[in-house]
Amino acid sequence: MRSFFVVGLLGALVLAGCKGDADTDVAPGDGSVTITGDDAAVPQLNWTPPPVVIAEDGDAEALDQARAAMAADDLYATPTSAIPLYLALAQRPDSARVARTGLQRAQARLLALGTQALVEADELDSIAGMRAAHDFAAVARYLAAGDEAVVRYLERVDDSDRLWELNRSAERALQAGELGEAGGGALALFREAAALRPGQARALQGMAAVESAMIRRAELAADEANYSGASRWLAHATTIRPGFPTVGDAEQRLERMRAAHIRRLRDEGVDALPNINGVAVARERLAQIIGIAEPGDPVVNDLRERIDRTVHYGDFRPGQVFTDALEGGARGPQVVVLPHGGFMMGALPGDRDAEDNESPRHPVRFERGFAMGVREVSVGEFRRFVDATGYQSRAVRRGFSLAYDERTGNFLRRSNVDWRSDYVGRPAGDTMPVLHVSAKDAQAYVDWLSTQSGRRYRLPSEAEFEYAYRNGTAERYPWGEGTPPDGAGNMTGALDRSPGGRAWGNAFPEYGDGYWGPAPVGSFEPNTWGVHDLAGNVSEWMADCWHATYRRAPGDGSAWVNPGCRDQVIRGGSWASSPAQTRTSWRALAQVDTTNARLGFRVVREL
Repeated sequence: MRSFFVVGLLGALVLAGCKGDADTDVAPGDGSVTITGDDAAVPQLNWTPPPVVIAEDGDAEALDQARAAMAADDLYATPTSAIPLYLALAQRPDSARVARTGLQRAQARLLALGTQALVEADELDSIAGMRAAHDFAAVARYLAAGDEAVVRYLERVDDSDRLWELNRSAERALQAGELGEAGGGALALFREAAALRPGQARALQGMAAVESAMIRRAELAADEANYSGASRWLAHATTIRPGFPTVGDAEQRLERMRAAHIRRLRDEGVDALPNINGVAVARERLAQIIGIAEPGDPVVNDLRERIDRTVHYGDFRPGQVFTDALEGGARGPQVVVLPHGGFMMGALPGDRDAEDNESPRHPVRFERGFAMGVREVSVGEFRRFVDATGYQSRAVRRGFSLAYDERTGNFLRRSNVDWRSDYVGRPAGDTMPVLHVSAKDAQAYVDWLSTQSGRRYRLPSEAEFEYAYRNGTAERYPWGEGTPPDGAGNMTGALDRSPGGRAWGNAFPEYGDGYWGPAPVGSFEPNTWGVHDLAGNVSEWMADCWHATYRRAPGDGSAWVNPGCRDQVIRGGSWASSPAQTRTSWRALAQVDTTNARLGFRVVREL
């Protein structure tokens, strides 16, 4: 027979939240099992029958009394109980046989009641049932310690004691926070109890309590934005009761918490961006999101892109077309946001038309995007400036400019030609590109725009112009080599004819655009970045002073300016430029007071 041991049953009930009568001493009778207090409950394993006195002629009466006690399940507690009476009668020769039969029935009933008490103790978590089972065990052991049925019952009591001890130890570990996620602890003890008595409610409820405690720890971790820790706790909890929805529900709650937290951080980052130091705040929020988001979360890319756009474009986005309001209700020129990035500036190696001033080829990178005029500044736009300020351009003040002469095919000096004139000196329509303006006239216009709009307008740097002209290509021409595609721009084409029938002596073969002289601004398709007429129409003033080479040229795309310089850079082929002058790297100089029928300008607006 396995060693029979008893544990403190009441303590286990207190830990489990069972009230019962754990603080009450139970003394059913002389020699009976006694369980007292919480951890001091140590049942007596020996039972002594209470003394029975039977009169000399009282056997029949005692037998009747024993049978009545048996019928009432009064088996052992008092001198008038069935077993004490049968034990006494078994010592009397006349009643011994009947008494022994009665003891056998009493023992069987004792074990039946004990088994019932154990079921009550195990399944209903009953301290009273456990006390009764121990009482029955002590009496059965006295009656027939070696009987097979008694041995089996005592082993069952032993298992129940072990079950109580496991549950009580597990509940104490649970109360101490020793859940057992790494092994041992409350979980291991409850599992052992459940294995010992499958389906036992107390053990199953204990495992559910451990699961709940782990879920609570996951929630506390999530409250501190430790979602990886929360996931670990939920992973532990998942192993406890597979198939139950509790952990799945908790996972959904925590994912909602995580998503709400991410949205809040994202909104804080977005709200901060327009403010001073807003980018730093947004980057901090982005780092926090990355720390709690799952890989591939679209919010990460969204906020990262917004930060990048703010760093590189302010409140704008690449490709955005906009105008600024001017004082008095007018609008400034239409501009388009060009992407930040880098390119190799200057002539390509082996370019047969390259000049020394286009070298050395060097890298340029724009860390911030900029907005360039979609079209060249028109006569109408320049007129608005003159009307508002009374400005007198260089050609107006000196009374002449260089205009095209159809008779000779040359550009000749003509009187009374200025910004209001077209390429031959006639009045120009408002949609034509403004001509006959000097670098100083162009600068006066962008200064006025800046004052009117409260934004910084300026002439392009030649790096910005070449970057926009190339629009992501790395060829001599944006379209590659050879003849431009149809509609590429207003350039010198072999198919073009002047009003008098003249043809170009040096032109793109098999190309014609239908114009001799400038076309209205924006008449041809824009390039892929949305800018018109970079490849032709009119050459344009740059903000840069002239330098004979690119040695020591800025690498950030800014204008290369020397105070008081007399020569500035012009860029871009015109309606009358040779193919070599239409290349992406071509550049030339002109005195700042130069005006003619091939030269205009466009604006850049800083972001």
